[in-house]
Amino acid sequence: MIIETHTEEREQALKVSVRTSLRASTIDGGLSTVFSNVTGGVLLSSFLLNLGASPFEIGMVASLPMLANLLQPLGALLSNRSNSRHDYGIWTFLPSRLIWLVLLISIVLRETIPDFSEHLVYLTLTLVVVSSILAALGSASWMSWLAALVPSKLRGRYYSIRNVVSNIASLLCLPIASFIISHWQGGAIAGYGIVLSISILAGLTSLACQQFMVDINPQKYQTACQVEYKPENNQTNYQANLFNSLINNLISPFKDSNLIIFLIYFALWGFAVNLSTPFFNLYMLDNLDVDITWVTLFSSLSSGANMLMLLVWGRLSDRVGNRPLLIFAGLAIAITPLFWLLTGLSQVQSQLWIYLLIFHLFLGGTWAAIDLGSNNIQIAIAPIQHHATFFAIASALAGVGSALGTTAGGVLAQYAHYEGIFGVFFLSAILRLVAIVPLLFLHEK
Repeated sequence: MIIETHTEEREQALKVSVRTSLRASTIDGGLSTVFSNVTGGVLLSSFLLNLGASPFEIGMVASLPMLANLLQPLGALLSNRSNSRHDYGIWTFLPSRLIWLVLLISIVLRETIPDFSEHLVYLTLTLVVVSSILAALGSASWMSWLAALVPSKLRGRYYSIRNVVSNIASLLCLPIASFIISHWQGGAIAGYGIVLSISILAGLTSLACQQFMVDINPQKYQTACQVEYKPENNQTNYQANLFNSLINNLISPFKDSNLIIFLIYFALWGFAVNLSTPFFNLYMLDNLDVDITWVTLFSSLSSGANMLMLLVWGRLSDRVGNRPLLIFAGLAIAITPLFWLLTGLSQVQSQLWIYLLIFHLFLGGTWAAIDLGSNNIQIAIAPIQHHATFFAIASALAGVGSALGTTAGGVLAQYAHYEGIFGVFFLSAILRLVAIVPLLFLHEK
């Protein structure tokens, strides 16, 4: 009787701790979204445009973080050899966010140094690279940590709720930030500096939320999953063992044909999507001459539609699975680049604002299914003992594909005239349809 009571108490304590962890993770997601929206996306693109950056340089800003994902397998291996998911995350994510203080200081000093704008563009590119590398080393560990905490039966609902909170943060962040940038008395560049300082504070606060999450020792966790570890005391043997472990971890997911099919889909999809997506906002800002305030407003409305539909997609994924979700939403997303072809029509030009509003609402609601399904299906098909490694490899391949797509799109956009960029959008639509084909052969567990 006493044993049963103690067991019930332990189970109840475990439920409370997991519930607290998931709440902390949800808040962390919202604050991290504020940081990522300011240090990437349309706000950073607008900042670079104000500095005089070219479309190719803006495309590089989008592709460099994707290339950094090549280091995720190394990050997965290093994190698995650590004794704490929390501590490892702090050592990677904390410097990746603090480093943006360099840009903030440079913006303050910009007025005192003549012809500093061009150097500021290259400094921003450098910071994007360093920050992305550090974040990439911690991403797989973070995903594995959260995957271990979220009960499988609640996976769809929890991730949908977490994404809803992140979208609310994006919904509020983008229009407020763009308003500050547009109306700041010191100019748009100084306004971005104000917004950047707030985002850095939000990013640091998000890391503080992780203090309330149940920590996991990767070595004990994987030992429970019957993964064998044999640490060596000798430094030479340790380095050899580290290299062999990295090779073995990289090879292990490729022994499963089902995982290979998903990796092919993920890489192709990343290339096809990023061939055009990073240039939608640039097209609105430059070619359609839409003000940055309106562009961010459309992005916020898209986040709002994403937020509302996440609840629907989350429950649906728990019922029918993630593969049908990805196929259905993928077909819808595949045709969205073609919508931009209609902006050249005179009938659309007269009602451009309504057209852009409907387009962004549709885009946000449909992308919710892609984001949720891609995340959940990785957790579902990957063996538990290889979670971190598979997440890392998937992100690395998707990063390479996405970077190649963004770079190719940037080169084409650099030398394309007003009509020529439509070819980029049309090619992206065709390749998106091709990328969906591997999903037809994928088996979801």
